[in-house]
Amino acid sequence: MTRPLARVLTLLELLQSGGVRSVAELAERLEVDERTVRRYVAQLVELDLPVESVRGRYGGYRLAPGHRLPPLMLTDEEALAVLFGLAAAERAGLSAAPAAASGTAAAKIRRVLPRRLTHRLDALREALTFTARPAPAAPETAPATPEAAPDPEALLTVADAVHHRRPLAFRYTSADGRSGERSVLPHGLVLHAGRWYLTGRDTGARAERLFRLDRLAAPRPLPGTFTPPPGPAPTDRVLHALATAPHRHHVRLRIRADADRIRAHFPAGLALLEGPDAEGWSDVELRVAALDWVPGVLAALDRPFTIVHPAELRTRVTELAERLAESARRDGS
Repeated sequence: MTRPLARVLTLLELLQSGGVRSVAELAERLEVDERTVRRYVAQLVELDLPVESVRGRYGGYRLAPGHRLPPLMLTDEEALAVLFGLAAAERAGLSAAPAAASGTAAAKIRRVLPRRLTHRLDALREALTFTARPAPAAPETAPATPEAAPDPEALLTVADAVHHRRPLAFRYTSADGRSGERSVLPHGLVLHAGRWYLTGRDTGARAERLFRLDRLAAPRPLPGTFTPPPGPAPTDRVLHALATAPHRHHVRLRIRADADRIRAHFPAGLALLEGPDAEGWSDVELRVAALDWVPGVLAALDRPFTIVHPAELRTRVTELAERLAESARRDGS
């Protein structure tokens, strides 16, 4: 799409939002001069769109009252993005609009989509689950990295296999760069911390596995169906797998605090938690690539703790305490 055409469509979207838009406002939003705005308006009029000119101090342009827009046209990827956004906001409790409004908006979009795509999007809505959002006090444990989004076609294919309990084959690239074919009985599709995961039984390895969708390519359903095994929910499987993933450091702590307070600093997916016992102590276990952030989290937790291992963490906590004490003694005058 050429840039002038994109600006004309943007102008139409602004007018569709209702009310009178001044020429100066439109010029600023479109990043063009006022003369160009008038030329774009003329192009909309030539397309038989009822753009009205309003005179006076608060004049400008508006769409004629009661004008009905042409049918909604979305690509498959755009429809996926919109419907998934509505579903995600509703399930995560993030939508400012009433649930009924989200439902009617989704229904309107579904009516203009091809039936094949509607069925696949419905499968995605049914198959997808979300882990709980981390508590606001939860720390950033590592520098943020951009998350790779899964291919929409691959996502729909995986969701359909999960929903209809069909075996799935795909090509997978592991964290160490090794690539190979996998055959999986897919149990669940989970969105956690901005990243998509597939849980299932790897029939070749004969073991439960966790797969990142951005590392998965060319998924295709296999013949037959299967019955999902009993056990933890897909979200619980994802969080447990992430908390026990092999990393450089294996940390074990004893913390005297209630579970909610500990989870606010060491959320599920990062740490395993057992307790508290009768004396109020909980066992916390985590595997991490680096230890540098852990002392600060323990300090923020502000509860009695014991480091079971590693010894290196005790040294780092001691060093942080000494730096804090030195800073506190320093006279700022």
